Amino acid sequence: MKIAQLTPGTGNFHCGSCLRDHALVTALRQLGHDALMVPLYLPPVLETPPQDGDREPIFLGGLNVYLQQKHALFRHTPGMIDRLFNAGWILRRAAEHAGMTRAHELGEMTVSMLRGEEGRQVKELRKLTHWLKHEAKPDVVCLSNALLLGAARMITRELGVPLICTLQGEDGFLDSLPEPWRSQSWDEISRRAREVDGFIAVSDYYAHTMWDRLGVDRGLVHTVYNGIDTTGMSPGVPEQPTIGYLARLCEVKGLRTLTEAFIKLKRDSEFADAQLLAVGAATPTDRPLLEDVQTKLESAGVAKDAVIQPNVDRERKITALRSMSVLSVPAEYGESFGLYVLEALACGVPFVQPDHAAFPELLTHTGGGILYPRGDVDALADRLGSLLRDNDRRRQLGETGRAAVLQRFTSRTMAEGVAAVCQTTGGRG
Repeated sequence: MKIAQLTPGTGNFHCGSCLRDHALVTALRQLGHDALMVPLYLPPVLETPPQDGDREPIFLGGLNVYLQQKHALFRHTPGMIDRLFNAGWILRRAAEHAGMTRAHELGEMTVSMLRGEEGRQVKELRKLTHWLKHEAKPDVVCLSNALLLGAARMITRELGVPLICTLQGEDGFLDSLPEPWRSQSWDEISRRAREVDGFIAVSDYYAHTMWDRLGVDRGLVHTVYNGIDTTGMSPGVPEQPTIGYLARLCEVKGLRTLTEAFIKLKRDSEFADAQLLAVGAATPTDRPLLEDVQTKLESAGVAKDAVIQPNVDRERKITALRSMSVLSVPAEYGESFGLYVLEALACGVPFVQPDHAAFPELLTHTGGGILYPRGDVDALADRLGSLLRDNDRRRQLGETGRAAVLQRFTSRTMAEGVAAVCQTTGGRG
């Protein structure tokens, strides 16, 4: 089966959705499928060297999308100009300023993109559809998320093949948009969802969340848990008690919350040697938070015990994981999954996560951690301390969680699940 996976890139930092999609495509190839990853907006930032199928041209290039939103002239420019703006090096430079788009501009552009052939970027959508139809010729097209549903109608009409849409974290972005674009975006997504043959939710929690908000038939929504490439991941032996964080170094992932819990924990002399190690992607828009966190650590006199490592590669990420005693990413929004939980468990590191969103589900299926009441910093500090002082329990949770990941949360098991959904919706084997 030939599967085209359409995935937005970030241009300059690792993104969980990109890493998930690339692991999926790689595993699909290993299962014998002809899978390709088609980058949209910006070049993807991957953890492993690109393969032949990872070198597809970029469509819906970020600069073209923005310029066509702002100026009618660019909706009629010749292909030579458009290809220039789609050059990888230009898009990477543009990505450095991606966070500077004002909220109302982002809202307007989101609505326009969701309107597809009725939006201002229809020229770019036609190029993508033409390439898929005449060059890629897939049996199934998979969208990385529901924010791409503006392409659904044209793709299904022109290609006549099943279209699958993954559901993974769109609600947080959409709900952050100011009105009226928030409501307009949800209206457009709900309307365009009717063009889709099937949905893949990354957790049962998120399946329930999105079928309610999209108003789609529940029978069209299939849960296929995310999986990871566990190559090189193994338990380590931390030199000293270390609380780890592995996610985007931003507000909504809870870095500030974890910092506050760490400071509370350090007030107890029992944890005088405890460390905080925060690893993850960071962009220029995250700098104010990182500066504030550093100030808090210094004011509390514990800055020497905290290390922040932004934008690490896979090797350094695994090294960091193997040095952690326990992981906590106190996400403040409804996390649809949380790949970092799997990555930590693959290295034998148990987790302490809030008791909401997908985390109770992950705990049920992995047995690799404990939960705390969402938003309760004191409870978070208490749970972290309980695991740091109980080596046997920490080891048992890590071993149980690692075994679960290796059994049912690998990139292979994810690919098998996705392939099964593609086949049941009409993909040819």
